[in-house]
Amino acid sequence: MVLLNLREKASQQSITMKIHYLEIVTPDVEAVCKAYEHSQNASFSQPDEMLGGAKTSLLQDGSILGVRGPLRENETPVVRPYYLVDDIEAAVQHVEAQGAEIAMTPMEISEKGKFAIYIIGGIEQGFWEL
Repeated sequence: MVLLNLREKASQQSITMKIHYLEIVTPDVEAVCKAYEHSQNASFSQPDEMLGGAKTSLLQDGSILGVRGPLRENETPVVRPYYLVDDIEAAVQHVEAQGAEIAMTPMEISEKGKFAIYIIGGIEQGFWEL
């Protein structure tokens, strides 16, 4: 009963948030990709250098799952969602005003759009503008 009430409240207050890119950073890319291939019937691309060498899989809702290795020696494993936004500069300014640390200012990736990374509450996440 309580769960139903929470779902009703959530649907009444729903907002549009779409994850455009879900990034997994792991020291064992092959093991993670194989786990998704076997458990979810996913298929992955060859490494995409524009996405840090990530192997990507297009998900049913149109979002993209990317699995890549660390790009620097001190980069730790992480699962990082990038939320689709219309104005990445405004979105970054808003979270920064709320106390977020901006780990990566908006950066263009040729033919893929712009992305930014921020950390708030100890959680890494990002924005993506097409």
